[in-house]
Amino acid sequence: MTPNITTLPKIYLIGQNINTSFANDKTVELWRNFMSRKKEIRHQKDHNLYSVEIYPNTSFFDAFDPTKTFEKWAAISVSKIEEIPKDMEALTIPDGLYAVFHYKGKPSEAMDTFQYMYGEWLPNSAYEMDGRPFFALMGKAYKGEHPDSEESFWQPIRHKS
Repeated sequence: MTPNITTLPKIYLIGQNINTSFANDKTVELWRNFMSRKKEIRHQKDHNLYSVEIYPNTSFFDAFDPTKTFEKWAAISVSKIEEIPKDMEALTIPDGLYAVFHYKGKPSEAMDTFQYMYGEWLPNSAYEMDGRPFFALMGKAYKGEHPDSEESFWQPIRHKS
């Protein structure tokens, strides 16, 4: 699985966020709350959904601990940030280089892809993890827990020093 290396322009998101961990995953609760309210967001650019993860540092995966917490977002992109609905927030993902991995299958079965991304591809590439947000982009081909569901994983990278 070879990623596409691309430069992402700055994007603006509005959504909801929580602190969670892989061991005590609150993703379902976050998305359930967000999806019931996403129609309240004005200036939506498209129908894509963004599942954003902000790790506390670039060494988060070096000595993987499933109990370590990180910030997780359920969001959509907007053309401008204004009139943010109550109990939602804005997030700007800065421009930068990303390795984009296409994934087809049930999201709950993506662990092998993540292990490959962080455990094999990244250490053997010309890149290292950057401190910008990681996100999964779920577009028209995303079908939830269906085996034919498709999404892309956007891993922030920079050239190794």
